[in-house]
Amino acid sequence: MRMGRRMKPVPADAKVALVARSGHMHIRHGERGASLVEYAFILIFFLTLILGISGFGHALYVYHHLNNAAKEATRYAAVRGATCSSDNSCIASNSASGITGPTTMADVEAYVASLTPPSIDSSKFTYNICGVSDTTTTVSDSGGICAASPTICSTAVSGVGPEARGYPGCTVRVQIALPYSFIFPLLPSITTTTAPCKTAGLCMSSESEMIIVH
Repeated sequence: MRMGRRMKPVPADAKVALVARSGHMHIRHGERGASLVEYAFILIFFLTLILGISGFGHALYVYHHLNNAAKEATRYAAVRGATCSSDNSCIASNSASGITGPTTMADVEAYVASLTPPSIDSSKFTYNICGVSDTTTTVSDSGGICAASPTICSTAVSGVGPEARGYPGCTVRVQIALPYSFIFPLLPSITTTTAPCKTAGLCMSSESEMIIVH
């Protein structure tokens, strides 16, 4: 009768190595779970950093546009003053709103809207315009930005008076404001309303002034 092969005893060193290997595998499984937790924390921090850079970058872009739009709107009003019709330079084809003659508040607003890219909502702009021909003759017009300097012209315009609007030598001022809200999550939201904005948000504004030349 054939006897089965006798199993050789496992050396003590091999037993220790097997136990150590099993423990090592157990430790690696535990490290894998810790890595997932660390990855989650790093991902949240990384996304916050990226969204923060994008959000504040867009906010800076919007403020730069407001600053440029206020300057361009003031220049537009300065060359389309009350006397620009005398040489037929203020015609409908070069007007933002299609009007003939001196610029108006609505015409300036239409000009700013035509400059604004689609990524900025121009319908939320707040305009304070002083010095164009159709603003009122009181110093409290359009948000009071003329109240600090009630004399719109340095000298009285003949036949019009010291508070003339839109004549050469007079001053035109344009202020544009926008209540800005960050478009990304994890960034702060502002619920208060600050002048000259009329709705809640981070109120950005820019003002420009120029002497009317035409």
